Amino acid sequence: MIGRRNRDMTITPEILLRAYSIGLFPMAESADDPEIFWVEPELRGILPLDGFHVSRSLAKAIRQKPFDIRFDTAFDAVIEKCGESAEDRPSTWINATIRKLYGQLHRMGHAHSVEAFEGDELVGGLYGVTLGSAYFGESMFSRRTNASKICLVHLVERLKARGFTLLDTQFTTEHLKTFGAIDLPKKDYARLLEKAVSVPTLDF
Repeated sequence: MIGRRNRDMTITPEILLRAYSIGLFPMAESADDPEIFWVEPELRGILPLDGFHVSRSLAKAIRQKPFDIRFDTAFDAVIEKCGESAEDRPSTWINATIRKLYGQLHRMGHAHSVEAFEGDELVGGLYGVTLGSAYFGESMFSRRTNASKICLVHLVERLKARGFTLLDTQFTTEHLKTFGAIDLPKKDYARLLEKAVSVPTLDF
């Protein structure tokens, strides 16, 4: 994994999109660190859209419709909650610089969220960046059982319906592997990425 620190706070959304197009994404050391660094993993996590797997128990939970699933109605709230500490995630890499940049990308039409509401309360969600036919997943949070998982299922359904070809997860986790996530060597990922970003950005 390559980390390139960026002390220049004049980074723009356009620079961020360019970084995604060549396989880089930003992170911060902590929520309190104003600097970011660029990451380029040797093994890149992706979730093949045609190999997405939903367990029987999760499919049963989805059929019960425990949440109101919405798209792009609370983007800023989703990224804020993704940046909060929780029992399963005491620290986070989402700092003020990242929140600002992704908010700008959202208003430009290049960052999108999936949200799970319980009544008027936001209880789960995820967000990511779109470029070409790629969706670059950034982070997710859950305050109720299965909330983020159900958001992910709805994300995949939406991406497939809209013609997206690449769902980038940056890294794989045991959680994501249950859905079919795999690791790709950097050169294999680069080929998929080049093809995905060679087309105009699809509507989300």
